[in-house]
Amino acid sequence: MVLTATIILLGLFMLVPPLRKNNFYMLHTGLVILSAYYVENNLFTVTPFHPKTLLLFLVFHLISVNLVTFIAYGVDKKAARNGEWRIPESNLHTLEFLGGWGGALLGQKIFHHKSKKKSYQTFFWMMMLFEAGLIFVILRFLHII
Repeated sequence: MVLTATIILLGLFMLVPPLRKNNFYMLHTGLVILSAYYVENNLFTVTPFHPKTLLLFLVFHLISVNLVTFIAYGVDKKAARNGEWRIPESNLHTLEFLGGWGGALLGQKIFHHKSKKKSYQTFFWMMMLFEAGLIFVILRFLHII
């Protein structure tokens, strides 16, 4: 599990240049790898790239990326109130695209952040539609739906 998580997350880090500047992605990566390490050493052993291992990785990934995205919205809102250095919108959109849209929606509702900026909302919802379409195509390809 640790090997699978490390290869996937650090592979993305190396292949997608914007992730290299996104500290929240690094927090997400650390959380997933630590979770995988805990499961592998305390609960049960896993086989790298086994379907159940990939499913467990996906669960850890989605929980972590949504938590980190929610935190990023809170940090950015606090920075906006205090006139401090802000988190680039591209970093927020990257986290959302990686599956953190649930945390983004919750962050928008709770922190009232980025919810009225039309350009941000337009890009956010277009990306959500694209991601939903991509998931639909993948599930159709795998004959799940």
